[in-house]
Amino acid sequence: MGENGWRRTDAWIFVSLVIASGAGRHRRAASSRRPEGVRLADVLSTADHLNQTIPERHEVEEAVRRLVGAGLVDVSDGWFRITAEGEQFWRSRPNAGLATTVDTVQGALSRRHTPGSADWNLDEADHAAAVQEYVVRSIPMPRRSPEGHSGRG
Repeated sequence: MGENGWRRTDAWIFVSLVIASGAGRHRRAASSRRPEGVRLADVLSTADHLNQTIPERHEVEEAVRRLVGAGLVDVSDGWFRITAEGEQFWRSRPNAGLATTVDTVQGALSRRHTPGSADWNLDEADHAAAVQEYVVRSIPMPRRSPEGHSGRG
């Protein structure tokens, strides 16, 4: 696929945004989701679960530029949202199992949309802070016994 075609990373970030935002829940009305969207840490968390790796800053930046430019995603004040066009694309894509969803979306993007180019930058410090937030959130908290309970019957 040429330099100007959709990349797997574009599809990976798009699918991560859809899942993180809840737009993938076909029975859930758009009006019942958080209208502000999701934060970068949520996108990174979902991307990590999908691909067992946290996307690098440049991967997120390039994918978001192309997705925003194509009208599928919007970013405002640090909140990432799937646009109405992006949600329509997601709902009309061929269905696939979770393991192949990213590849299926990449193919559907290639057939239905042209990658765009938006002027959007992801600051290195913002990416690092989101990675740190995700990592801290993913550390299991130790279980504590209820206060005042010695554990003896």
